[in-house]
Amino acid sequence: MKKKGKVSDFRYDTGAARVPWCAVGEPFNVDDIVRFIQFLLPCQEKKKQHYTAALNKVRTCLVQLGQVAGRAGKLTLGNEVLQAEAAAAKFLKVRYACLLTNATAGFEIGYKYAGLKAGDEVIAPAITFISTILYPLAVGAKVVLADVDPLTLNMDPADVARKITPRTRVIVPVHLGGYPVDMAPIMKLARSQDIVVIEDAAHAFGAVYRGRMVGTIGDFGAFSFHEVKNVNTLGEGGLLVTNLPFGKQFPQARFVGLDPSRKIPNWLYDVLALKSKTGYAVPANHSATEIQALAFQLQLARLKTIIAQRRKNAAYLTRRFAKVAGIIPQKLDDKNFKSTYHLYLLQLDPGQLNGDIQDFKKKLQAKGVVQIPHFAPLYKFSIMRQLGYDTAEIEKSCPVAEEAFRHRFTHLPLYPLTREQLEYMADAVIDCVRSMRR
Repeated sequence: MKKKGKVSDFRYDTGAARVPWCAVGEPFNVDDIVRFIQFLLPCQEKKKQHYTAALNKVRTCLVQLGQVAGRAGKLTLGNEVLQAEAAAAKFLKVRYACLLTNATAGFEIGYKYAGLKAGDEVIAPAITFISTILYPLAVGAKVVLADVDPLTLNMDPADVARKITPRTRVIVPVHLGGYPVDMAPIMKLARSQDIVVIEDAAHAFGAVYRGRMVGTIGDFGAFSFHEVKNVNTLGEGGLLVTNLPFGKQFPQARFVGLDPSRKIPNWLYDVLALKSKTGYAVPANHSATEIQALAFQLQLARLKTIIAQRRKNAAYLTRRFAKVAGIIPQKLDDKNFKSTYHLYLLQLDPGQLNGDIQDFKKKLQAKGVVQIPHFAPLYKFSIMRQLGYDTAEIEKSCPVAEEAFRHRFTHLPLYPLTREQLEYMADAVIDCVRSMRR
């Protein structure tokens, strides 16, 4: 990590000059900032009069502030990004951290390190978001889908072992809902055959597996700070971490290979290829903004409180559901597995009910409770068929994922619900299941 006070990537010279060249070509004014405030803190119709009065006071104060304030000298890849990365590395106890546009960019960089190319194989779980496998599909690598554990819906290490071949280059365990994958057997398999492990920790920033932070166990860990996550960076964002020496290339991997520490004659910088495990790779542009970095630092400061509240909500639901026949509640923390509780995994036992999760979802929706079965198995999507995959055969090879998706599981929200909402959701789930009992 570079020291605080240095910028992370190329910027225009904004030093003192009669005619400086500012990095920020068009600054934001007070009216712009007021509009930002209205977007982030919108008016409630019932309180419109009070809102307007309060906003006018804010505008007056901002005008006064603007008269004595300077302006932001950098909006992307500056000191806030550096500080966010240093804070993330310290929190995760990892050597290198790189703030990015999203977790998908992190996966791409990890795959490039592995030297992934057409004909290589990548093993990913059948149940995950499509971004986990987009880069392998793009370069013509073969995606092999592993079945999932019936209780956590995370990658099943035993099925991974069955599906490894001499062409396997990467394994991508996904910590679904923030609950850690059983990483020990996966890492043992990978290390024995020189396979790169990229942890899809999109849901799992702050999760712990056997005393280690999730995302730091494999060769790489990629996190998402999308708007729905426990930590968000104003809509989009991501983080890639590693302990490999490749982490020194993160600035180039993120920003078009540009290296301001090296200069060609008569120019400000050089542009480098990425030195991968097998040769060289072409970098891309996944630049993070200063305001995203600031948002990350603010939310990181209260992450323990965020997870604690979600854990409390999950414990309440599990306590209620454990007493009801036909419900398989979410696993809670133990000494080896500590979740972020991004989602609450709810499963039903169709053998004890008249109907399955599809019938249950309709009943629960009618009661005003929204739930989402994250995610459809990847072999369900047209893109797989369009790229030549035999999705019927893949489905047969993932019987747990298929049965769980069709008949058993959905997810409930765990964000800061009011006590009334939490109790209502638990009551509604229990009422629906009892109405379905045999």
